Parts: sequence; C-alpha cells; structure tokens
Amino acid sequence: MTKKIQYSDEPIGDFRIVADFLPSPDELALRNESTKITISLSSESVAFFKQAAAKHHMQYQKLIRQLLDDYVTHQKNH
Repeated sequence: MTKKIQYSDEPIGDFRIVADFLPSPDELALRNESTKITISLSSESVAFFKQAAAKHHMQYQKLIRQLLDDYVTHQKNH
C-alpha cells in the first residue's frame, strides 16, 4: 500500500451501541465431560449413521453421541 489514508475530525454519522452477544469463556467450555471408549458396532449400523450424518453435514460419531445422550436424558426423566 503506497497511498496513505487521511483521517479527519468529521462526524462519523448515525451509530448505535450493540449489546455484547458473544458467549463468556465459561460458556465456551465443554458442557459435558467426555470419556473415550472403544465400541464395536455392526457394519449396517455404522453405514446408517454415516449416511444420516452426511445428509445433515455432521460427523457420524457426533450423531451417535447425541443419540446416546438423548436416550440417557429420556431414561433419567422416567
């Protein structure tokens, strides 16, 4: 850039203050502690989850994890 910007004291114009909408660092932390496991699933089940995950543009492991978490929540409430 060879051209210098010239600043002035002219009014900027109408503006408004926007409330802070970004999450706090505490909210960015993982909500649930995770435990890594090894599990064997049928090829048919894995293929099903991979296809469903691809349709929703997400990872199939995340889809399986969400299904298990929803199941646990449902069982705890009964």
